[in-house]
Amino acid sequence: MRAPDYSRDCITLSAMRLLLNLLVIFLLTGCGVAWNDPYPATDRGHNILYTAFTERPKHLDPVQSYSEDEMTFTAQIYEPPLQYHYLRRPYELIPATAVAVPLPRYLDAQGKSLPPTTPAARIAFTDYVIEIKPNIRYQPHPAFARTPEGHYIYHALNADELAKRHVLADFLQNDTRELTAQDYVYGIKRLAHPKLHSPILGLMGEYIVGLPELAKSLQNSVPAERHADGWLDLRAHSLAGVEVLDRYRYRIRIKGKYPQFVYWLTMPFFAPMPWEADKFHSQSGMAEKNLTLDWYPVGTGPYMLTENNPNARMVLARNPHFRGETYPCAGDAEDRQAGFLGDCGQPMPFIDKVVFTREKEQIPYWNKFLQGYYDSSGISSDSFDQAVQVGSGGEISLTADMQTQGIQLSTSVATSTFYMGFNMLDPVVGGTSEAARKLRQALAITIDQEEFVSIFQNGRGIPAQGPIPPGIFGYRPGREGVNPVIYDWTENGPRRKDVAIARRLLAEAGWPDGRDAKTGEPLVIYLDTTATGVGAKTRIDWLNKQFQKIDVQLVVRSTDYNRFQEKVRKGAVQLFYFGWNADYPDPENFLFLLYGPQGKVKHQGENAANYANPKYDRLFEQMRAMESGPERQELIDRMLAILQQDTPWVWGYHPKDYSLRHSWLKNRKPTKVGNNTLKYQRIDVATRQSLRDRWNPPVIWPLALAAALLVLLSLPAMLSHRRREAATVH
Repeated sequence: MRAPDYSRDCITLSAMRLLLNLLVIFLLTGCGVAWNDPYPATDRGHNILYTAFTERPKHLDPVQSYSEDEMTFTAQIYEPPLQYHYLRRPYELIPATAVAVPLPRYLDAQGKSLPPTTPAARIAFTDYVIEIKPNIRYQPHPAFARTPEGHYIYHALNADELAKRHVLADFLQNDTRELTAQDYVYGIKRLAHPKLHSPILGLMGEYIVGLPELAKSLQNSVPAERHADGWLDLRAHSLAGVEVLDRYRYRIRIKGKYPQFVYWLTMPFFAPMPWEADKFHSQSGMAEKNLTLDWYPVGTGPYMLTENNPNARMVLARNPHFRGETYPCAGDAEDRQAGFLGDCGQPMPFIDKVVFTREKEQIPYWNKFLQGYYDSSGISSDSFDQAVQVGSGGEISLTADMQTQGIQLSTSVATSTFYMGFNMLDPVVGGTSEAARKLRQALAITIDQEEFVSIFQNGRGIPAQGPIPPGIFGYRPGREGVNPVIYDWTENGPRRKDVAIARRLLAEAGWPDGRDAKTGEPLVIYLDTTATGVGAKTRIDWLNKQFQKIDVQLVVRSTDYNRFQEKVRKGAVQLFYFGWNADYPDPENFLFLLYGPQGKVKHQGENAANYANPKYDRLFEQMRAMESGPERQELIDRMLAILQQDTPWVWGYHPKDYSLRHSWLKNRKPTKVGNNTLKYQRIDVATRQSLRDRWNPPVIWPLALAAALLVLLSLPAMLSHRRREAATVH
């Protein structure tokens, strides 16, 4: 007797199970759940803002962080004493944790008060007394956790105790405490910490009384005074220019008159740092597990970092101890019409959580925005025509598809400058010789910024004549502001000089037809960049063609951002792409990028080109102490003329920012100066969920087709099974 064919029965049962699973999926479809939703089902309907980041932040420690991608996070967590009014333009300083914006008090060399009208040359010191608000508390953190007897629980961990903990959440006990003036003083002292290499130590050392001396003292005393756990207790070291007056007041004394100093009090460099957090994160073994302040910031701001995976996802969550602020009730004339005043007087922040997902490619980023899975987006060159249409008169509007989705467009001229810097320490392109200067001028003429903006920025930019962007005092539009080294002025405006001029300059520099006049060797220029991906290749090809116009060879060295920063810091570059967003709305913030004592290699400053010209430096030192007016403008004009002749940069362009947001994202006003903007934004969660479901309907027919095929495939087995059952019965 033949054995029963159980395999066919198994096939039949498997097919039936699969059909049941498909039925369950169909039922879920009826409930309106989008199958392509990239977020967990538990997030559905929650008050969460979704956005993306492209570059992993390197520093989240406030005295080290100075990049835009880092400020995205640090500005929401740390609270300097001052901030900018979210809506008003020109930008207006207002208190953050401070009671009021401090007024300068001028002193002579003996410390006696001087009237406000005293000429800058007679002012030896300026005092700022900052009073902070009481009852401001830090986010929950294990550094503050204590036993009932008052002992800190996690300040003296041994190797066995630390071995059990890998992320901050592994420390189960958390606590908080009140913000005090001492925390701000401690934070400023950290600028001088020898292991932190703060990028503004050189600049602030020129102003804050005693800061260079503290840096030197700490450098010498670290080996003897550092605690066994690796912590350097800065409370034991005094800083002459920064003093605690009482629990809520501290004083900063700077050298001379520097009106722009008050702007620095909006930046994370001047945020508070509790000594408990510094001690906690400095313990031996913490750094190996990324349990550092560079990874886990500690602040009093509206948000705290609860998840840090910079290769994939970072999450900010509402700080439960945030003191609370209310949304502004005043702004520019057009803000009411734009809907920016609807939340007047309402408590902030509005959003409970912000999820940042790393996107390395523009296409998936763009597609997720169109599907509603990102709440806002920039516009890449590849997506420009899909999003924006340009009228015959140059007017900009959204395409019909974008308008149908209710997407809104914001445009603004950014207070930013993008440029290619020459390393002035390089033996080929650097130096102060006439030959090197002409070589730089030839390259600057050759690289057609107008064409670059047209092709790669879709016209979203203004070719730069110097470092100062529009909207900042010192920028001159029209003929007065034209760079005569690069442009000729015509009745139609500025026109880039002919390539023949560049060839002549190149020959005069000793490189006729792109070859060394003595050896015949070709001129090779090395460009370091972080650009990667398909779009980057197109840009590099374009750049190669620019250099070929004067027979110069270009070698492009692409690298990740962190490695690029390291090469710039060490001066291991020749030509490099860089950009600068205004930290504060003053020309000093751009002109200091070419100030000699800010040299990156020698002084760890922000002068990445390592440019140094004594005449420029003297004018800079005079200009920075002045109030904006005709006399200051005259000095700036002279400084710009020096820069235009020396050409330490290939003057790039000032971008025009185009940003898109969905209709459910409220209160998002463009800004490049204020960075602590997440607390003002609001999400209409119900509208978002409804539109997401509408825009992402499940595609059912592939499953229906699969189900039909399975039925057809299983039908012979089912019929055979019935025949056997019928034969058994008979």
